[in-house]
Amino acid sequence: MKHRVQVYTGAIREYTGSRPSAIAKHQVEGELRLTPLGLEGDQQAETVHHGGPDRALCHYPQEHYLHWAREFPEQADLFAAPAFGENISTRGMTEQEVFIGDIYRWGEALIQVTQPRSPCFKLNFHFGISDMSQRMQQTGRCGWLYRVVAAGNVSGDAPLVLASRVSDVSVTEAMAIAWHMPFDDEQYHRLLAAAGLSASWTKTIQQRRISGKIEDFGRRLFGSK
Repeated sequence: MKHRVQVYTGAIREYTGSRPSAIAKHQVEGELRLTPLGLEGDQQAETVHHGGPDRALCHYPQEHYLHWAREFPEQADLFAAPAFGENISTRGMTEQEVFIGDIYRWGEALIQVTQPRSPCFKLNFHFGISDMSQRMQQTGRCGWLYRVVAAGNVSGDAPLVLASRVSDVSVTEAMAIAWHMPFDDEQYHRLLAAAGLSASWTKTIQQRRISGKIEDFGRRLFGSK
C-alpha cells in the first residue's frame, strides 16, 4: 500500500518562558535530500533526547488532530499538521498499523521505524495545556520515529511504501509495554527482541530489567527534577 505524505522542516526558535525548540515547522514542496541525520534544512534544539541517527524523522498521523480538536475545542485551531513538530504526516497509518522495525521506501531513501515518540514537557508549553504530554502518552497518540537506512532524495510526491516488516511488535504495543503495563520482564524481553528498536529505548528497557523497577516519567512529561 502506498501512503501519500506531507513533508515539514523547521529551524530552532527562541521561546519566552521555555527552552529553544524547532517544533514550529512548515510544509516543504519539491525534492529534499534525506541524510542519515534527517531532512536537509531541519534542525533540533538539542540532540540528547531529540534527533540523532535513531530519531532522524518524526511521523505523526493526521487522524489524531480531530481527536485533540474535540478534546480542546477552544484551542481547536491549533490542532493541524505540523503542530506536533512532525517531519512526515499521513492518513491511513496509525500506531496500530505500524510496527517497530518496519522499513519503508520513500523516494530514493529507505527509512526504518525505531520507537514511539516519547512525549516531553515542551509540548505542554507549546500547546498551553499543562498535561498535554501525559495525555499523549496515556492515549497512545504519540506518533513514531525513524532512522535512515539509505539516504537519498525524497519529496511529498513520493509515497511511503512498506518494504519489509521484521518484528511482531506494533508501535501501539511498544507504548503499552513501556508505559501502560505493570512490570513484566517477559514483555520487556519481547520488546528488546524487536528488530530495529532504537538504542535509547533498548537502554531504558534493559536498565528497567536490571533494576527491577519502572523509571519515573515525571521529568520527561513535566520537566520536574
